[in-house]
Amino acid sequence: MEQQRETEVTQQTVATDTGNIRKQTVSSDATVSGSLLAQRIIYYIGGAITVILAMRFIMLLLGASQASGFVNFIYSLSGIFVAPFNGIFTKPTYGTSTFDSATLVAMIVYGIVAVAIARLLTLNKRDRDVA
Repeated sequence: MEQQRETEVTQQTVATDTGNIRKQTVSSDATVSGSLLAQRIIYYIGGAITVILAMRFIMLLLGASQASGFVNFIYSLSGIFVAPFNGIFTKPTYGTSTFDSATLVAMIVYGIVAVAIARLLTLNKRDRDVA
């Protein structure tokens, strides 16, 4: 089982003015297996890369100025992930706006790769055990 739950029930008798009261306390503790934790980390990293690429796409589409430090940071950070896909399609430009199809392809490919790697980590698990 991927996620183990431990439940502890403790009973306590408390004396009051009206008599004794039996009090129960229930505490639960859950642990997550290593493969499930690794799967969640892969999804988090894939999601972060996809968000950065989406920001790049929107900034290029809206013609954001590279003079801005934040825009320059996003372009340089995402450039590493887009580089393998540059040149697949042309970049149509209208004024300062650019439709960067390489960024869209990168978003799709990295999303598929993240899901594939995450599923490989839990390949031998039952569906109900995997989040």
